[in-house]
Amino acid sequence: MTDAPERGFGLYVHWPFCLSKCPYCDFNSHVRENIDQARWRGALLAELDHYAEQTQGRRLTSIFFGGGTPSLMAPETVGAAIERAQEHWRFARDMEITLEANPTSVEAGRFAAFRGAGINRVSLGVQAFDDTALAFLGRQHSAAEAGQALDIARRHFARWSFDLIYARPGQDVATWRAELARALAEGAGHLSLYQLTVEEGTAFHGAARRGELEVPGEAQATRLYEATQEVLDAAGMPAYEISNHARPGAESRHNLTYWRYGDYAGVGPGAHGRLALGERKVATRQHRAPEAWLAAVERDGHATRTHRTLSRADRFAELLMMGLRLSEGVTRTAVRRETGQDIEDLLPARELDALTEGGFLELDARGIRVSPAGRLRLNAVLARLL
Repeated sequence: MTDAPERGFGLYVHWPFCLSKCPYCDFNSHVRENIDQARWRGALLAELDHYAEQTQGRRLTSIFFGGGTPSLMAPETVGAAIERAQEHWRFARDMEITLEANPTSVEAGRFAAFRGAGINRVSLGVQAFDDTALAFLGRQHSAAEAGQALDIARRHFARWSFDLIYARPGQDVATWRAELARALAEGAGHLSLYQLTVEEGTAFHGAARRGELEVPGEAQATRLYEATQEVLDAAGMPAYEISNHARPGAESRHNLTYWRYGDYAGVGPGAHGRLALGERKVATRQHRAPEAWLAAVERDGHATRTHRTLSRADRFAELLMMGLRLSEGVTRTAVRRETGQDIEDLLPARELDALTEGGFLELDARGIRVSPAGRLRLNAVLARLL
């Protein structure tokens, strides 16, 4: 870890549409029969223009097309957004431009078109290599289709990643280890491995309340998490963030911008942003409902619902909540940059001492980070600190 890691400046573009709504998903995603691609393209470009006016002269290090299912976008829309971004900002030499994709929307021709539009990294929502698990998760692809999608991604992109979800009902450590071995055999440089959580407002949340869904308890989830770390560490893909593993140099640069509390502009329905504007740091959020967002952009040139200046206390809290997810933690340089103070001036001494002496936090001349034991209990650690 360097004292001042590259924070970057990113652009996030949200495409809110999916073929179906997964029962675990609490993202801003919607199913629509008809989408006017040209109309949506114009609106996304208009909102991009709006935030570019506020951040002129910046060096852009990454673009991330998220959703929803951005691989359902017309490649022409993706290409137009990249081209417009290049008109507004200076592109970094090692520019990372990521597109999220579901295996059901992956075709060789479309991936070739996305690559031609400027995409140089893809992230695939595989979620499982087991057909029964995929059906439970509400996915519309099979394990065989997931493998075919990964083959297509491998042929078209030098940098690619995929997601898996574990801690599924009835899952044991042995079957999860086998699934991880299958994942590693694909040869991706980056894997995102998420524990299944039941989020409020999802179909799974309703099923759990009715007693129809029971996920593994804390002890079993811990065993699965520890097995994940053991297998991925041995494979040379340690966790650089709680749920994200990568070979050296294959980390997601865009997501590192979030976790290192860099700046990013968010466009599209429900998109969030964090922008340093002079001495201020501003939190932005766009209208969430797709139709309301579209109408607002066509009327006003943007659909900003929140544009709030963050206090120094807000900035410190966000810095910790994001940065302690990283194995590198939060540097003292970053804390001083956001607050003008040092770590010990901002945290309760009793809690800081208890957490460091208990082996959950590490504090030294470089900064603060959670230990492996603390990573398992990050929410509790943050609650005590903040």
